[in-house]
Amino acid sequence: MRKTILLATTAFVLCAGAAIAQQRLQPGATVSGDLRQGDERLQSGEFLDAYEFQGRAGDQVSLRMTSQDFDTYLMVSGPGDFSDENDDAVEGDTSAGMNLRLPATGAYRVTATSYEPGESGRYQLDFRGGAGGGTAAVFPTRTGGDRAQNNRIAPGDTMREALGQGDVTLSTGEYADAWRFQARRGQTYTLTLQSSDFDPYLVVRAPGGFSQDNDDDPGSRGSTDSRISFTAQADGEVTISATSYSAGETGRYALSLSESSGGTQASSGGGGRNSTGDSPIRVGETRDGQLGQGARQLSSGEYINSFTLTGRRGQRLDLTMTSSDFDPFVQIEGPNGFSAFNDDDAEAGGSNSRLIVTLPSDGAYEVMATSYAANERGRYRLSVRDGAGYQAPPPRPGNDDRAGGETGRIAIGDTVGGTLQAGDDTLDSGEYVDNFTFQGQRGQRVAVELTSSAFDAYTILTTPSGEQIDNDDGEDGTNSRLDTVLSESGEYSVAVTSFSAGETGSYRFSVTPSEGPQRQASVQGGPRVFAIMVGVSDYGDDQANLPYTDEDAQKLAETLRREGVLNPASVTLTNAQATVAGVRQAFQRVAQQAGPDDMFLFFFSGHGDQTDGAVSATEPDGKTESIVLRDGEISDDEMADLFGTLRTRLSLLVLDSCYSGGFARNVVDRPGVMGLFSSEEDLTSAVADKFEAGGYLAHFLRAGLSGSADTDGDRIVTAGELATYLRRQFRDEVESVEAETSEGQRNYQNLVIDRGGVQIDDVIVRLSAEGRSQAGGR
Repeated sequence: MRKTILLATTAFVLCAGAAIAQQRLQPGATVSGDLRQGDERLQSGEFLDAYEFQGRAGDQVSLRMTSQDFDTYLMVSGPGDFSDENDDAVEGDTSAGMNLRLPATGAYRVTATSYEPGESGRYQLDFRGGAGGGTAAVFPTRTGGDRAQNNRIAPGDTMREALGQGDVTLSTGEYADAWRFQARRGQTYTLTLQSSDFDPYLVVRAPGGFSQDNDDDPGSRGSTDSRISFTAQADGEVTISATSYSAGETGRYALSLSESSGGTQASSGGGGRNSTGDSPIRVGETRDGQLGQGARQLSSGEYINSFTLTGRRGQRLDLTMTSSDFDPFVQIEGPNGFSAFNDDDAEAGGSNSRLIVTLPSDGAYEVMATSYAANERGRYRLSVRDGAGYQAPPPRPGNDDRAGGETGRIAIGDTVGGTLQAGDDTLDSGEYVDNFTFQGQRGQRVAVELTSSAFDAYTILTTPSGEQIDNDDGEDGTNSRLDTVLSESGEYSVAVTSFSAGETGSYRFSVTPSEGPQRQASVQGGPRVFAIMVGVSDYGDDQANLPYTDEDAQKLAETLRREGVLNPASVTLTNAQATVAGVRQAFQRVAQQAGPDDMFLFFFSGHGDQTDGAVSATEPDGKTESIVLRDGEISDDEMADLFGTLRTRLSLLVLDSCYSGGFARNVVDRPGVMGLFSSEEDLTSAVADKFEAGGYLAHFLRAGLSGSADTDGDRIVTAGELATYLRRQFRDEVESVEAETSEGQRNYQNLVIDRGGVQIDDVIVRLSAEGRSQAGGR
């Protein structure tokens, strides 16, 4: 049973709600409490009391809640989306107990509640361990203890144990043994749980946020054994739960751990995955292998051998797989969800597979040799070569299975003509498309331009690592012009297409060197950012307090001041200063001084709110969004009026609060206004405890404006660079952070960026010349 808190007490969120008292827990403390009418409630109706303690990564803590009046229930949450809960610590007992090893340093929230709605009465909460408390004296979670709760396993070990009476019991009824080992960043580990007595189930949690559950080994069809392979993203302790698929299953099992690394010498003739893990492979090596008996199978039926490779960011690889026995298929996967694959080598013809790929980051990669169709068997040869010198040949007439249309290579400086017409390839959405490629170098500025009098031009630029940049309009509104600095070296592809499906006609397409838009030269150095920076942590008695949100405003001011761009007229308002009148007065003072050559920034970190209103063109959902200040609120409509008083070159609205995306439609509707919002208009935003920041957007904004977003190193952060940097950081760090609507519907926190009429190369800040600041960076 998973309980949900109505006002989000298990994880701070930046939205309005009644203040919830949180008592501090100290190591060794026993707290007496009382659940009764008037307490806060869970969404399911149970009363609750909230507590907090400070913990350190690796600390072992224990909690136990007992009551003679009701069936107790405990819930704990903390940094990095950590959460756990417990009903009965011991089977048949109504006391709740938890033994935890803390995954990260920071503040943890404990919710003391009941199993059934409406239960009330007195209780005791015992706490052992925590920051400064070392290792806790662990409360027994089952009579008789558990043999394997702190057992260690090392690479190369096979541990033989049993599930049964006396083991810890999960809340869903399965017995479980806990195992641990120390992982090293970049190493690939494989865990296998086998049993002939029950259906094994593995749960693995590793440093760097890795979390995976597995029932059946995907490589062994028909087997109930469990298998998980992963590459450690950081040094630290890995926790393993060896359990069963169904409640109450018992019997003996074998748990095996193996490791592999790109630095380990492969055995000759290595043939892929086996009982000791993946075979390593280096650039310049060739492997002869075989698909069939003994190789694992995908769920779709293809046999597969896997090889591990240690790669570098920007490294270009040439992967080739050949076979006379079956149709080869080569694929590579790596950090942050990177994946690329190839079926047929279009240059050489035939069914052999060749993949030219640029690696997006340092780390461990998995090269997979498989077949195009299920159950194909036979011998193959896999080669991994340095692809730095690869040059794609010009297209040949009739190449591959295209029905028609121009395609091929274009050099920087060239202009070509072409036609979109029936018979060309089409996008999934129905637009005709011609494809071109060119070689570019990191830091090179180019203009990708498509002009046509016959259709509304649209281009899609794809970087060597797979990032896609779409562009619709150039300066005249129907042609497409993308002026950008290339972020990496390698082969870029451009899809030449139209804005609407079915459009046809002739066009001119060019990729030319660029000195950048002229507006950059007009932006002088010096303190040209006029900012109002607001952060509220202390809400008094009206709202629940928030950690770090006041510091978000203060640190942003420090960052801009250190970079030499913050004008002295700027204002920072925190806590008691952050009133409705204070913000209005700040707008009046700053707006009067900021001129047409200046950039204006309004930043807020704190609670956001959403209330019912009238359905209109700007509020199609009938809800009004607002930011919550110390003594009141400013709505999206009033914010639009305040921004209407500005006469600056560019204005930036940054809100790190719940429901903040609702401001986009009202404020970012005029030239020169860009909006950055921490969540969609109907979803909450979380506090970024893992970074000791009030919000993820606040943390990454500081890093971006202090230089991390300056991808081309020209000491200028443009709107496009900042947007790209923030999207990458949210993708890597925030994609699994849960959020919910005011009605309790659950989803994930998603960044909202609306550039409005702001162009990609419009300058946000020109940084100081002393060099990139490290403040706020990672």
